[in-house]
Amino acid sequence: MKIVAVRSYLRKMALTKPYTIAYNTYSDVSLAFFEVELANGIIGYGSGSPAEDVVGESSDQSAANLQTEFVQNIVGRDIRHFQQIIFETIQHFPYLPGTQAAIDLALHDAFGKFIGITIAEFYGRKINALPTSVTIGIKSVQEALEEAAGYKALGFKILKVKTGLDVNEDIERVIKLKEQFGSYFKIRVDANQGYTIQDLKKFIEATRAKDLELIEQPIPVGTENELLSLSWADRKLLAADESLKDPQAALQLASNEKPFGIYNIKLMKCGGLVGALGIANIANNADIDLFWGCNDESIISITAALHVAYACPNTKYIDLDGSLDLAEDLVKGGFEIKDGEMHINNAPGFGFTIL
Repeated sequence: MKIVAVRSYLRKMALTKPYTIAYNTYSDVSLAFFEVELANGIIGYGSGSPAEDVVGESSDQSAANLQTEFVQNIVGRDIRHFQQIIFETIQHFPYLPGTQAAIDLALHDAFGKFIGITIAEFYGRKINALPTSVTIGIKSVQEALEEAAGYKALGFKILKVKTGLDVNEDIERVIKLKEQFGSYFKIRVDANQGYTIQDLKKFIEATRAKDLELIEQPIPVGTENELLSLSWADRKLLAADESLKDPQAALQLASNEKPFGIYNIKLMKCGGLVGALGIANIANNADIDLFWGCNDESIISITAALHVAYACPNTKYIDLDGSLDLAEDLVKGGFEIKDGEMHINNAPGFGFTIL
């Protein structure tokens, strides 16, 4: 089946509420969208939402790349060769994961719709559903408690608490959340590179009795070897995020002594499903658990992440709440959240519908 048209566009979308992490505050997000249309009228949808401060590419750059002659030349190709087209895309746009992801996702969606199965089924579904965490940005203890109460009312059971500006305040925030809600919430922490190794050790010791589920990217990229001063029991709870952009980084971090026991995979870091599966296979062979994360993203890419996450046997955690932060989107559906668990549907491709 021939591809007869491709289309791309950039949209700025407001967030439902601004939030702060260790190195920035966000109030809106720009998303690059990409469409692939087949001769029978099927349209596959992709989106790109790279974090420029992490991967060096902005959504504006992604949108510009999607207008280039290389992308226009996808027209006339056969959708059954979608994996070859993705390979060529990675070669043509190296180190531009937002661009890669938009094309990768649209081709996967179109192919799944063409053959009539979900992408999770295409890769072999291993997991039915998992609970997602929801994110609390850096804020006062009282504000964090109030936000957590709101999430409890919505049925969520896992919090991801942003930290990294002041370790003492971070410790207080986590302890107060556990005191207020007891065992109702599991708590994950994301320092976004904000700690020194001394801060991290202090945080781990002060919260050890609080049974935290994991600590994401505690120290800056490039200082990962400092984590080897921790015991393996502590390192098993550490998740690589900004340190893990592609399969090459996954391989490096899996060799010899491992600084991280968990890999956080984001489609917008690794360029889509093909890159994600490359990381996942390395992690599986190295006995490293998978934690699937996101930026502020459309339902399009959040659903895509769910499909590939549920096709990987070593997936243990998901943090795919990025579309919940958007005040608007271009699609609906794709997944349902029931008592905090994310369930994909059985519609072909990624299963969402255009608004």
